Amino acid sequence: MSRTIRSVAVFCGSNTGRGDVYVEAARRLGTEIGKAGMTLVYGGTHKGLMGVLADATLAAGGEVHGVITRRLADKGHLHEGLTRHEIVDGMRRRKERMAEAADAFVALPGGIGTLEEFMEVWTLNQLGDMDKPAGLFDVEGYYRPFMAFIDHMIAEQFLPEAHRAGIVVNGDAAGLLDGLRAFERVTVPKWL
Repeated sequence: MSRTIRSVAVFCGSNTGRGDVYVEAARRLGTEIGKAGMTLVYGGTHKGLMGVLADATLAAGGEVHGVITRRLADKGHLHEGLTRHEIVDGMRRRKERMAEAADAFVALPGGIGTLEEFMEVWTLNQLGDMDKPAGLFDVEGYYRPFMAFIDHMIAEQFLPEAHRAGIVVNGDAAGLLDGLRAFERVTVPKWL
């Protein structure tokens, strides 16, 4: 089975991180999204990895739908060159709109906001409230410590082992998108 993914929401840093590795990864992912004819849904800013990702998607012929909060738009953070942008009241509404607009989700490296947004969609999938694949773009092993913590949850019996496969983890942009298309939802109950 292969899923049709027309739009992908990407959570990522509004900073660029250390060195050029994360910038290049954001550029690769944006290029792959654009080449695949997908619409990028993201936080709507020109800052950090978010801006690099949007610019690369546009340069590759893709469309970009930004969803930004009123507060950030009023501070001048809105990326003016997007195909479409929405200004919403608050982060909760922003996450809702991104989830509504996307067929799949990816987390590039980022900070606590990136992780929080990603964990929410993984949780919604785990509970069966949503059936949209989610993946981690594991640039240079960025998410290896996080996945080790997931393994610790499994070892301590707070998470069924099958739920580790509830997300796609890949360090290659094209491979990650392919993994999202091929994703099959984990149906093992979350309760041990």
